[in-house]
Amino acid sequence: MSLTIEVWQRDATTKRAVMKGALDTEAQAELKAKLDPILASDVKALILDLAGLSYINSAGLQYLFMARRVMEAKRGCLLLLNVQPQVQKVFDIVKALPAESVFTNVEELDRYLARMQQAKGE
Repeated sequence: MSLTIEVWQRDATTKRAVMKGALDTEAQAELKAKLDPILASDVKALILDLAGLSYINSAGLQYLFMARRVMEAKRGCLLLLNVQPQVQKVFDIVKALPAESVFTNVEELDRYLARMQQAKGE
């Protein structure tokens, strides 16, 4: 199964990437090609919408760990949206991501982003 990634500019400092398919060893290169330029930019929040992600393996997890470290190093955040149960199970098993960076729907994410911006005085 392949991976498709569509990226949208949500606002001046936020991008949203929607993934569909499987994030495996082969797909990691495609993900890297799409997201590395974003990670190198001045984006402060990168939202990964995983509603269409049906599978993730260790290569995919490794990239997400790296992306999270990069975003945190520049005082940004990596946020996950619409995580499917089978993918959430993998995250739970490896204790991959803090619960406060995973959102079940857009409304929950929007409330979090609004609080984050208010706290930073933006």
